[in-house]
Amino acid sequence: MYKLLLRPLLFWFDPEKVHHFTFSLIRFFSKIPGFSALFRSLYEVNDKRLEIEVFGLKFKNPVGLAAGFDKDAKLYQELSNFGFGFIEIGTLTPKPQEGNPKKRLFRLKADSAIINRMGFNNGGVQLAAERLKKNKNVLIGGNIGKNKLTPNENATSDYEICFDALYEVVDYFVVNVSSPNTPNLRELQDKEPLTQLLQTLQNKNLAKPKQKPILLKIAPDLTDEQLLDIIDIIKETKIAGVIATNTTISRENLQSGNKAETGGLSGKPLTKRATEVIRFLSEKSNKAFPIIGVGGIHTAEDAIEKLEAGASLVQLYTGFIYEGPALVKSINKKILQSKH
Repeated sequence: MYKLLLRPLLFWFDPEKVHHFTFSLIRFFSKIPGFSALFRSLYEVNDKRLEIEVFGLKFKNPVGLAAGFDKDAKLYQELSNFGFGFIEIGTLTPKPQEGNPKKRLFRLKADSAIINRMGFNNGGVQLAAERLKKNKNVLIGGNIGKNKLTPNENATSDYEICFDALYEVVDYFVVNVSSPNTPNLRELQDKEPLTQLLQTLQNKNLAKPKQKPILLKIAPDLTDEQLLDIIDIIKETKIAGVIATNTTISRENLQSGNKAETGGLSGKPLTKRATEVIRFLSEKSNKAFPIIGVGGIHTAEDAIEKLEAGASLVQLYTGFIYEGPALVKSINKKILQSKH
């Protein structure tokens, strides 16, 4: 129904407006008695065999919603009714920020892709933390970044502010230094600044009575040498794992007319590269840490490929927009079939 009726209608309109409209729609229907249960009956796959423990957390299934969809933690409870095992909110920054000027979100229909240059638009970490206090049993990841105007030499303090604000209300953290839409942010992926940033957060974490897993979200555009550096950094800082990958700045083999828009590309063109990065990290590290696989998952087979390449969990974003919530169910069913 989604791909035949709803998607063609939604795709007539501006993607960012559609995003807000869809949020309002989901919220509206979720308030009607019985609708949340209906969504769950349509999309949830409840089976003990789907449960998995990763970095000390128990996931009811391995399919999550990636950061960027529910940046401000406004709809995580309702979105969990579509069968996700976990929801990642953010990217959040210490101060609220508007993000980049609109128009900043573009569909590349011929490529089943999206280009975004949102620029960490969010209402600030404090507001999101307040909303998360109302959480009823949704496993939540908190994706954190720095404000656009914070210079890189002061970036660590931005990440610390977000860490402190979210510590009580999220289950794991994701350090985002790989978005292409905040000027110079990707420079923080270099070995020295990244080690320093992660070590500072890990020290903060170790001082807490209960540690929260810290993960690093990396770009798909890193070279093999840089990926080997990432493995070293994880070994040294002892953070919990990696999310591979964020959006790409590559524009190889695209068909769509608006492919020249600046920003991060997500969707089908990323499928192969994201899987390559997962496989490389898994093999070269000798499976030393868990990986969450994200990037171009549009079918159940795409998800299985990422799991077989070495991912413990997977996340959807663009695939969820193009394929609809039935994708979550089909992945979970495929995982069950592969367990026979």
